[in-house]
Formats: sequence, C-alpha cells, structure tokens
Amino acid sequence: MFYYLNGTVAEIGPNLAVIDCGGVGYACATTNYTLAQLKRGERAKLFTYLHVREEIFDLYGFSSQAELNSFKMLIGVSGVGPKAALAILSSGTPDQLALSIVTGDEKALTGVPGIGKKIAQRIILELKDKLAKEQSSFDVRGGSVTPIQSGGKVQEAASALAVLGYSSQEISAALKGVDTALPVEEIIRQTLKKMVK
Repeated sequence: MFYYLNGTVAEIGPNLAVIDCGGVGYACATTNYTLAQLKRGERAKLFTYLHVREEIFDLYGFSSQAELNSFKMLIGVSGVGPKAALAILSSGTPDQLALSIVTGDEKALTGVPGIGKKIAQRIILELKDKLAKEQSSFDVRGGSVTPIQSGGKVQEAASALAVLGYSSQEISAALKGVDTALPVEEIIRQTLKKMVK
C-alpha cells in the first residue's frame, strides 16, 4: 500500500520514528540501525511495510531497501513476527544478518532478546535454502571467477550479497580476484569492502 514515506522527522522514540508528510504524521516502527540515520527536524525517506492482521494496522519503516528486504524475509519464516524481526535487525546491519545466515551462526541470532535456539535454527535453515533457490540461476563463473570446485563457497557468498540488494553484475565484478580458498565469511567481507569503495 505504501512504498515509502518522504518527509520530515517529527518525533523519534524507542523503535519508533514519526515522519511528517504534508502535515500528516506517520508512526513507523523501526530498528536501531534506521533510528541512527535519522535526526529530528531533518528530511528522511523510509521504505515501508504495512502489516495488517485482524484489527491491527502497523507501519514499519526502514532507511534502506536492503533492510526492508531482510525484514520481509524474516517475517516469512514461521514463528518470526514483525517484533522479532525488528529485534533481530536492531542487533546489527542487514550485512551482518546475511553473514550470520550464510555461515550458520546461531549465536549471532540467539544473542537477540526473545530469539531462542529453535527459532535461530529455523531462520538459518529456511532463509539459507531460500537464498540458494533464488540464486540458483546466478552464474558466478562469469568473468575471472572460474574455479568450479570453489563454486559452493562462492555461490554462498553470492547469495548473501544478493539478499543485500546487489545486482548479479556488481557481485560478479566484486568477486573477481577474491581468494576462493578463504572461508565464506571472509569472501563476503572482502567483497563488501570492494563494493563500499
């Protein structure tokens, strides 16, 4: 229903930002990561998700498409609601979440209040598989990333980068020259460094 809100930050509270758009204040539940980008009285653009259930209409806002995409993926996991998804995204960046999922790092997820071991395992299992399916057509062997034996690690790294919103061309270019003998998380870190430059 709402794609994004573009207006002035009227209020900031715990996990809440009110964006004034043409005299109407939209209360958006949000993450610590997004709140850190906002300043009261300044203009901001938040990508939104409207959660409707029975008589509940909750609006969620995020400073980037990557964070919104991560939120949508998390609430798609059975047993993970919007509040739990916000808590997970408040504990780190979308990059860190993708890294946790790809590397199967349960501790990063169970460190979030309200997220137990079973939910953490379910998030990793469901989202890792989903990423693999979505990226099955992604050819990481284009360009100079040719070693087929390293395809598994490179494929996992490419999947994690794709969930952050990078295009296949950007990922393929950034993976060129990366040492494929490194662990998956290190491949992702090095690739992200190249992309941020």
